[in-house]
Amino acid sequence: MDNFTLNIPTKIFFGRNQIKVLGRQIEKYGATRVLICYGSKRIKREGLFQTITDKLTDRGLFYTELGGIEPNPRITSVREGVRICREENIDFILAVGGGSVIDCAKAIAGSVNYEGDPWDFFLRKAAINKAIPIGTVLTLAATGSESNGNAVVSNIETQQKLAVYSPILWPKFSVLDPEYTYSVPPFHTAAGIADIMSHIFEQYFSPTPDTFTQDRLAEALLKTCLKYAPIVMEKPNDYTARAEILWAGNLALNTLLSLGREGDWANHSIEHEVSALFDISHGAGLAILFPNWMKYVMDDNNTDKFYNLAVNVFGVAESADKKAAALEGIDRLRTFYNSVGLPARLSETGVEEDSLRKMAEGAVRFGEIGEFKKLKSKDVLAILKMAY
Repeated sequence: MDNFTLNIPTKIFFGRNQIKVLGRQIEKYGATRVLICYGSKRIKREGLFQTITDKLTDRGLFYTELGGIEPNPRITSVREGVRICREENIDFILAVGGGSVIDCAKAIAGSVNYEGDPWDFFLRKAAINKAIPIGTVLTLAATGSESNGNAVVSNIETQQKLAVYSPILWPKFSVLDPEYTYSVPPFHTAAGIADIMSHIFEQYFSPTPDTFTQDRLAEALLKTCLKYAPIVMEKPNDYTARAEILWAGNLALNTLLSLGREGDWANHSIEHEVSALFDISHGAGLAILFPNWMKYVMDDNNTDKFYNLAVNVFGVAESADKKAAALEGIDRLRTFYNSVGLPARLSETGVEEDSLRKMAEGAVRFGEIGEFKKLKSKDVLAILKMAY
């Protein structure tokens, strides 16, 4: 295990009716003018938007809104948010939604005080050094963006989907009320769970030795997803199941699992290329890619990791033939994804086969990807072909 420093700066308010803290938390940062960011009109239909604005009005806080943020948030939405913030002298951003809304809000927050184009940050032409404070009200268990400094944004004009990280983009607080996830449709619930599991896998499959505690934490979170996914699919208003999935999603990407080891984020790099070109669901794309990546990178030197996953998480019987057991574990992962209605092949999602090479080249535009096993363009292409 490597040295590490743990600091999780986002304050979490978890559970029923935690929205009551909203106004007071915003005021802690001296804010008086709030931009509310959201995606679909679901939050208005179900009354959440009204609840939030009532809380702000009760504290005498001004608010305006930026709605219609896309599932793969566009740089155009970021630019529009920056324009609103400047015109309205916004000093706090409240993201109400899932990871896409939160990522867009982060990008806006980091761009308001920058004179250039926000896309510069994603091209690594500039670094974020000042940001408006943000808070979140989470309505979808998936990305963990409510407790980290990552943001992923798409540029339709350039057909790119890129990420940026800054420690000053961490939300100041996040409200996690499982009841706000009740109305998430089954497909998006399943895709969110696949995203959560992918975050866990990408920290579990690490080249760093001697990470026993971290591995067991990761396996516990994976087992939580396997246990409660069928329940939320059948009973979307089951509070306990929604709560367990919501909390697992937070723990999966709030730096806890990455402590003391390197991660392998190759699958996210590959999927970003897929959804940049074809705008597919991020979680669904990861569900397609991951079992194929596993089969491609597994070799005699790393079979033990896949074997442990198979036995400890997927219930495969212990065996002297570790490779066979490991492959059975991968097959059970695919069976699980199928059981919750996620696609198994890229061809099912409208991805065009003649675009695979372009996606493979885009995934390695900044160099080789992956740490568990380094991948070149030819490796990425092979995985994409397996997944097609």
